[in-house]
Amino acid sequence: MLKGRLLVWLFLAASALAVAAPAVQAQGGVVSRTLSNGMEVFVKPDHRAPVVTSMVWYRVGGLDEIRGQTGISHVLEHMMFKGTKEVGPGELSEIIARNGGQENAFTGQDYTAYFEQLAADRLEVGLRLEADRMVNLKLLKKEFKKEVQVVMEERRLRVEDNPQALAQETLTSVAFDASGYGDPVIGWMPDLKDLTLAQTRSWYEEYYSPRNARLVVVGDVKPAQVFDLAEKYFGGFERGEDPRRKPSYNPDISGRRSVDLTERARVPYLIAGYHAPNLPAADKPWEPFALRVLAGVLDEGRSSRFSADLVRNQRVAAAAGVYYDPESREPGLFYLEGTPSSDASLQDLESALLEQVGTLRKKLVPADELERVKRQIEAAEVFQRDSVFYQAMQIGKLETIGYGHEYLNTYLDRIRAVTPEQVRAVARKYLQPNRRTIVRLHPEQRQSAESES
Repeated sequence: MLKGRLLVWLFLAASALAVAAPAVQAQGGVVSRTLSNGMEVFVKPDHRAPVVTSMVWYRVGGLDEIRGQTGISHVLEHMMFKGTKEVGPGELSEIIARNGGQENAFTGQDYTAYFEQLAADRLEVGLRLEADRMVNLKLLKKEFKKEVQVVMEERRLRVEDNPQALAQETLTSVAFDASGYGDPVIGWMPDLKDLTLAQTRSWYEEYYSPRNARLVVVGDVKPAQVFDLAEKYFGGFERGEDPRRKPSYNPDISGRRSVDLTERARVPYLIAGYHAPNLPAADKPWEPFALRVLAGVLDEGRSSRFSADLVRNQRVAAAAGVYYDPESREPGLFYLEGTPSSDASLQDLESALLEQVGTLRKKLVPADELERVKRQIEAAEVFQRDSVFYQAMQIGKLETIGYGHEYLNTYLDRIRAVTPEQVRAVARKYLQPNRRTIVRLHPEQRQSAESES
């Protein structure tokens, strides 16, 4: 299964619309309708090729889980391929393959999503299968036990046997305290071992309903055709109750934190996270876009400061990167990470990374450098939007986390509007030591034969 990172603040209220006289809204090429049972449908025609991507998004993920049941959203994702009253275990994938398509799913902190990529004239096949497993899933004990073991093995391979992934997991668990973002989407091993079929069935019944779902279709289709199919396959389902939501546990930022790990790693590794706002949590609306541009100054192409200064000039880093995503249900982190070069220590790398941050806190980014970074961000965004699949991803993610797909219409304009003063301002405000958590990964030293004896 694909695994997402991780997505906001407002759960969209869907208005009930009569089927006989539906209200349709169009924005930025996206046409939307809300079925009478509360399920929202978004369609974006793209007639360049006779293909279509369809996705069903549920607003439930790691953020909604409680200790004792972490990983349940991901386990349920696996179980969604294990059959319904009409389709046997594994048959959904076989049906899609026989129709020349591909399918998969992914679970993140803010959502769980399922998708099919098909020829446009096979769209109905994917929608029929998604509707079927929305309400008719058969949770069999034998299949459940098997899939929990699969997820546990997945955790061993992806996290416990991967020192860098373990360092990343440690970072979030230390930085986020009680927030659900501090627990891994794949779950803690003790929770996976104790997870029950009854808990998973309850999770399915509470969160998998039209009221908590969104259908996104992008490709060589006509909106009216998609709405008719959505009504045919999903419209007759009961609305469902609004699922329970955990209180927001935004972390109390109380000073710098650090962890040193010693693992069987081949090379040292460092990852740091600064508490940073998502879009609704920012004090000023331009701040998340300034942070995105700041991330680009540090790590957007070969001319970025990390690549040019740390990797090629100082040769203190074999690799270094930045990650920041303001599109989430709750505030997250602004990440720095890196691996020292063979001639540098982990401390050398840490000092160099923090020096780069310090420079941005002190000095304005030159106008020509800022303009280059903006152009690179814009080019990357335009290139991604050329993909039918990525268009569906953007719409589904933004609608599910509560931002609305209209956000896409102003994104690049807001990036272009960022000033050098704004970049320095967010660096000073959010990239402070007392907002920072650092995890250092040290390779385990091999013991000599004498010391082992």
